[in-house]
Amino acid sequence: VQLVEPGGGLVQLGASLGSPCAALGRTSSTYALGWFPQAPGKEREFVAVISRSGGTTSYGDSVRGRFTISRDNTKNTVYLRMNTLKPEDTAVYYCAAGFYSSDSWSTYSYWGQGTQVTVSS
Repeated sequence: VQLVEPGGGLVQLGASLGSPCAALGRTSSTYALGWFPQAPGKEREFVAVISRSGGTTSYGDSVRGRFTISRDNTKNTVYLRMNTLKPEDTAVYYCAAGFYSSDSWSTYSYWGQGTQVTVSS
């Protein structure tokens, strides 16, 4: 499966941003889908994952209450809605697909190319 992330952008402190990720080549409902941002010089971080059916979600501590993950299996797309953005949210955001819902990036088999999100103060 190929993951494509056309979103990202430059926003100001406190703004909101939506980032979609489209799964091409195979039905997305086969996979759990997650988002893992990586800032320069830092390890890839878990922020959100959604189960195959979309019935279960999980979030990292740094984004819980601000970010929302959702999916539309009819469109093979997962979405990350980011509210109340902070400068420390600045990173390249990677979409990932795996067979299990997990907060560990090493369990995911497929990755998008990443999209840059920059939050200015």
